[in-house]
Amino acid sequence: MSLASVWNIARRDIAIPRNAPTELLKEKHKEFLLGYSRDRDSYEYIMAEYLRMSGVYWCLTAMDLLGAIDEVDKEFILDYIQKSKRENGGYAPAEGHDPHLLHTLSAIQIAITLGRLDIIDKVKTVSFIKSLQQEDGSFVGDSAGEVDTRFSFCALASLHFLECLDAVNIPKAIDFIKSCYNFDGGFGTRPGSESHSGQVYCCVGALAICGCLELINVERTAEWLAERQCPSGGLCGRPEKLPDVCYS
Repeated sequence: MSLASVWNIARRDIAIPRNAPTELLKEKHKEFLLGYSRDRDSYEYIMAEYLRMSGVYWCLTAMDLLGAIDEVDKEFILDYIQKSKRENGGYAPAEGHDPHLLHTLSAIQIAITLGRLDIIDKVKTVSFIKSLQQEDGSFVGDSAGEVDTRFSFCALASLHFLECLDAVNIPKAIDFIKSCYNFDGGFGTRPGSESHSGQVYCCVGALAICGCLELINVERTAEWLAERQCPSGGLCGRPEKLPDVCYS
């Protein structure tokens, strides 16, 4: 590790090179995304199988924002969704994997982006999501039983898109999210967990979907988020951490 790298870590920020591009290189982004999807035998492509459904969503959304969605292989993507569908209505990251809330939301979002929400088995998918809500209102991501506020967001967002929000116990879901709200204005994965930008995104999103934003101190939460911005302009996930574009 270079001395410069050590210094950047110590000061909890990054140095932007003077010769860094000052405009978005759209064509290079587009070619990178298309190249990744074409090279399906590469080591990187194979090793990313465990999160591919979400990866497809990220790439498709990027292509859509770049105004190049017509250049993607839509039929391949739709077929991929169908092959990743499990009998219980959930969606897996890839064929042969177990279903998970994260990838179920991604599958629904992909279908909506491509104008093909009809390929989602609404009844079975809603039943799958409903089965993952716990007695305290939280949601587990899959049969492994991990509880995380990310999964609350995934469940509520999925049901919102499917117009079946009332299929789960909304008051309990909101109570659980509120129990993860911290004194500093942020949210954690579970009650008592450290505030994190990713959890703030998910919890604020879930509350907004349910029309319950008035239940939190919006100004305090906004202040916590504003404090995540580093001098470089990037944003970090937690205090004293390096900026990461995913938090922007």
